[in-house]
Amino acid sequence: MNIKKAGVVGAGMMGAEIALCFARSGLDVVLADIKQEYADGGKQKQTVILDKQVAKGKISPEQRDATLARVVPTADLSLMADCDFVIEAVLENLEIKRDTFRKLDQLCKPETILASNTSSISISKLAASVSKERAPRFVGAHFNSPASIMKLVEIIPGLLTSAETADTVTELLLYIEKEPVRVKDVTGFALNRLFHVFYAEALRLVEEGVATPEDIDKICVYGLGHPVGICKLLDQLGHDLNLSVDKILFDAYGERFRPSPVLQRFVDAGMLGRKSGEGFYQYEKK
Repeated sequence: MNIKKAGVVGAGMMGAEIALCFARSGLDVVLADIKQEYADGGKQKQTVILDKQVAKGKISPEQRDATLARVVPTADLSLMADCDFVIEAVLENLEIKRDTFRKLDQLCKPETILASNTSSISISKLAASVSKERAPRFVGAHFNSPASIMKLVEIIPGLLTSAETADTVTELLLYIEKEPVRVKDVTGFALNRLFHVFYAEALRLVEEGVATPEDIDKICVYGLGHPVGICKLLDQLGHDLNLSVDKILFDAYGERFRPSPVLQRFVDAGMLGRKSGEGFYQYEKK
C-alpha cells in the first residue's frame, strides 16, 4: 500500500476517531482544525478512548502511547502537504466543505487522494471544488459513527473518480480493518437512507405516545439486537446534525424524509443531546 501518511480535517468526535483508526494501524496522521485548541481537543478524545481500552486490558500502555505519538494535532492546514490521503470531517455544510477542499487542492501534492466523510452531500458536487487534475483522485469515504468501533465505511465514487482511486481507498480501509461497501453517488447514499427512515418511525412512536424513548431503546436492544437504542444513538450524534441531514434528504426525496417535530423542538430548545448535556436523556456537562 502506497499510503503511509494520512490527514484528517476536523477534530470533532468523528474526525478524531477517524484519525485514531489510521494511527492505531501504524500510519502517521495530521489532525487539523481551525484552532489549535480544537485540534488538541481531538487528540484528547483519542486519549480517553485508548485509556478505556488500556483499563479493559485490550491494549497495553505502550501501544496507547505509540498510537498517540503518531498523531500531530495542528491548526496549520499546510501540514497536510505531504499526506498521501486526506479526508475532511467538518460540518455537514456544502460551502464549508467546498472551501476546505479548495484549500487542500492547493496545498496537497498532486498525487494525494482527497476524500469526504459527508453523510449526505453529492460527491460529484463536492469534487467540483477541486481542479480537473485532482477530480479523479476525489472520493467519498463515509465512516459510521462511532468510527473507532464501527466497521462500515461507504465508498462513494463521484462522476470523475477513477477506478484506481476507489481501489486504493478500498485497500486502505481494509488495511485499517474496516468493511468498505461501494455505493452510488446519490443523496444520503445507502446507510443514511436506511437509518433516517428507521429513526423517523421511532420518533413517530414517541410523538404519538405509543412508547417512551427509554422503551423504544429497549425494543431496539432486546428485540432487534442493536448494540444501543436509537434515541440514545441520536443523542450521541447530535440533534442539530440529525435535523440538518433530514432536511437534505427531505429536499432530495420528499415526504418520506420529512424532519421529525421531535428533533425540531430539541434543536429549538438547544437540547442537542450529549454535547449539550440534554436530549432524550440527561448527561453530565463537560
